Amino acid sequence: MGTTVFASQALRAVAATCPFRVAVINDEISQDFDHACSVTAHDFGLEWIELRSMWKKNVTALDANELAEAERILAKYNLRVTDIASPLFKVDWPGAPLSKLSEKRDQFHADTDFKEQDALLEHCIEIVKTFSTERLRCFDFWRLDDVKPYRAAINDKLREAAKRCAKDKVLLVIENEMACNTATGAEGAAVLAAVTEPNFMINWDPGNEATFPDSVPYPKGYELLPKHRIGHCHAKSAVRKADGKYEWAPVGQGVVDWVGQLRALKRDGYRHAVSLETHWRGAGTEEASTRISMAGLKDALAKAGTGC
Repeated sequence: MGTTVFASQALRAVAATCPFRVAVINDEISQDFDHACSVTAHDFGLEWIELRSMWKKNVTALDANELAEAERILAKYNLRVTDIASPLFKVDWPGAPLSKLSEKRDQFHADTDFKEQDALLEHCIEIVKTFSTERLRCFDFWRLDDVKPYRAAINDKLREAAKRCAKDKVLLVIENEMACNTATGAEGAAVLAAVTEPNFMINWDPGNEATFPDSVPYPKGYELLPKHRIGHCHAKSAVRKADGKYEWAPVGQGVVDWVGQLRALKRDGYRHAVSLETHWRGAGTEEASTRISMAGLKDALAKAGTGC
C-alpha cells in the first residue's frame, strides 16, 4: 500500500505541472465507484474525474443516500469533479421524423422524453452544485437525416437551457456526438455561432468526429472551433474499416492525431479538462482497456510537450 501511495503522489506531482485537468470518466473503469476512484487517484495519479454513471445508475438517477456516498468516496481519494456527463437532450426532437439513431421507436415516447427534459435540467443543475463543479454536459437530440427544418427551434431550446444554467453560474457544454445533430467540428462551430450565450460551450470530442468517413478531426475540425468556447474535451480514438464503418481504438492509435491536438490545445490557451472516454474494449474489460488507453493518453501528452 505504501508503494502505491508513493507512486500516486509522484504521478500527482507531475500532474501539477500540467496545463490541463487530465481526467477519466468513472464508468470507463468500473461501475464500482470506490474502485474507479481508487484507480483514478492511485494508479493514474489524477486529481480529476468525470461523473457519468455508478452502481449501474446514471448520475442523474442517484438518490440522496447514493449522492452522499459518492461525495464521501470522492473526498476519500481527494478527487475533484470536472463536470457532470448528463444525458440532457439525448432524446428525439418532437414533431420530427423519428431518428434512425433513437433509442425509442415511437412518437409517444419521443414527446414524453422531450417534456421531461426541463425537469432533468433542473435536477442536473442541483447535481452540479452537489459535486462542486461548474460544467454540465448536454447534447442536441438524436440525429435527423435533415435537421434544417428544426435547427432554429433546437437552437432556441439550447439557448433557453444556457440562460437557465447561467442563473446558477453553470456552464452548459454540448458534446459533438455522432448520434446527435451536432457531431463534427463544423457543426459545433455552427451551433456556437447561433447560440451565443457566453456560458454555452462545446465539449470537443475528436474521436466522435473520427467516426465519419474522410473527416479530419484535427486539424480540420478543430480549426473551425472558436477556441475560447471549448469548455471540455473528451479523449478517445477510432479506426476506419474498408466498409466505411468504424471501431473504437485506444488513444495513440487510429485516426485522431492526439499529439497534434494536445499541442494545439496548449498553444491556444485551453486550460480545462482532457477526460479519457475509452469506449474501446479491445483488452477485454472496461478497466483493462482504459488502463491501456490512459497510457496512450499520457504518452501523447508527453510527446506534445505539455508538461503533463
